[in-house]
Amino acid sequence: MLRFLVRRLLGAVVILALISALTYLLFFTLPSDPALLSCGKNCTPANVALIHHNLGLDKPVPVQYGEYMAGIFTGRRLPLGNCPAPCFGLSFANDAPVWTILSSRYPTTLSLAVGGAAVFLTVGVGLGLVSAWTRGSLFDRLASSVSLMGQSVQIYFIGPLAIYLLVDRLRWLDPGADPDWSHDPAGAVGGLVLPCLVMSVIFWSNYSRQTRSLMIEQLAEEHVRTARAKGMGRGYVFFRYALRGAMGPIVTLFGIDLGSVFGGAIITETTFGLHGLGQLAVAAVTQTDLPLEMGVMLFSSCAIVLFNVVIDASYAFIDPRVRLL
Repeated sequence: MLRFLVRRLLGAVVILALISALTYLLFFTLPSDPALLSCGKNCTPANVALIHHNLGLDKPVPVQYGEYMAGIFTGRRLPLGNCPAPCFGLSFANDAPVWTILSSRYPTTLSLAVGGAAVFLTVGVGLGLVSAWTRGSLFDRLASSVSLMGQSVQIYFIGPLAIYLLVDRLRWLDPGADPDWSHDPAGAVGGLVLPCLVMSVIFWSNYSRQTRSLMIEQLAEEHVRTARAKGMGRGYVFFRYALRGAMGPIVTLFGIDLGSVFGGAIITETTFGLHGLGQLAVAAVTQTDLPLEMGVMLFSSCAIVLFNVVIDASYAFIDPRVRLL
């Protein structure tokens, strides 16, 4: 297991290095000049040359990239002063270190992603298991219909509808709010319940259908029929044999969906007025703030890659054969 984790971590480092190199090349060499973007409209050639020097853009691209990556681990000096590690550069639009901005935004997106994942895994897998257990029943047919409807809706439709019904009319839930875990944990949970529920609808609908299908396939496998023939109880066979066989594909699907969770956070944050990485990415693109765009890109990529390493470890724990790959 340790060797498997080491291989996956080394692979993650290589992937992150490639992402950082491609992202830097894309943002800082094509097609606009970052110095012109930073300088503004009323800019003179002398100011452009000064910004080139201050940002290190007058150096060869490999040197620029090396200094940028070194700054993430050791810090570096910026026009406003020293930038401690992790240093992702200076935001053009905010005149502040990128990491300072990211550190104020990522708790919201991370909380939304983790909370939404917990909801859609619990609800989706739970509904799928009950549907497989009661296959052909009224509950099974209703759950399948609701799951199909859930896959058809979009966040920008169901979000305002949920706010109108659950907040404005029924007053069951609080509207979305940025979490403050250090000072108000209860308020942080209350402010994220509705956004997490809305974001998870599309996902739990898919997991419900997938879990039901996988469980039905597993229940028809030979080793499951053999366990039944030996006199083992229905519940024991269902959870001990069939569920374990179905969990591998579900875990793999979860790893694939992690990127979609972060993508869905952009729409969810905009719908509920949350100030997370999704809304920050939209603002960075609108303002052509290249250092901030790159910081959001690298931070999100790092989070997704690390989450996938955890998913791989979970898969290897469920199915020991994976460790040999």
